[in-house]
Amino acid sequence: MSTEDAMSSKDEATPAEGSSDAETHKNARKNVVAVDENDEEQDVVNRLDAHMGDGIRHRAFTALVFDGEGRILLGQRAPGKRLWDTYWDGTVASHPDQGQSQKEATRLRLEDELGVTPDQYDDLRVTDKFEYKRYYPNEGVEWEVCTVLKVTLDDTSLDPDPEEIGGILWADYEHLYENPRFYRQLRWCPWFEIAMRRDFS
Repeated sequence: MSTEDAMSSKDEATPAEGSSDAETHKNARKNVVAVDENDEEQDVVNRLDAHMGDGIRHRAFTALVFDGEGRILLGQRAPGKRLWDTYWDGTVASHPDQGQSQKEATRLRLEDELGVTPDQYDDLRVTDKFEYKRYYPNEGVEWEVCTVLKVTLDDTSLDPDPEEIGGILWADYEHLYENPRFYRQLRWCPWFEIAMRRDFS
């Protein structure tokens, strides 16, 4: 697994200590799986702690959702998200629980965030994995070993949860990659940018 995409300098942006209230934040009692560079489980750690300070490397996934015409469904992260709020993702991203497969976790997130149920697709698959680290100014950090999954919807009916998804947009995936200047008004989540770049390299 290459990390050349991945490790950005802390000098890019330094998170402010104590910028979130661990007593009230909705993720304060959730956990993530801490892993080594090979995605081998090391521990289970508090989700908020994993995203503060210099971060704790942990397991994550991003799911790229397509339709039958090769368009990708871009999902805008809701304004209430602590990290990368209102940025555009492709399409959902989260963290599997301990003992949960990436596919199982993805199925749940697709349903929770977009209202997409397993009867709308039959080709959910893992396509890539990479490590990256990015700081979000004054709020925290993502340091993840991120698995990429793809799925093509036979039925593109959606019911987005506004607490998770701020907006949706179908875009031609190849056109998006080849013509980034046409989409420069959209701010991309770093994990999606890396996944897309690696997909076409």
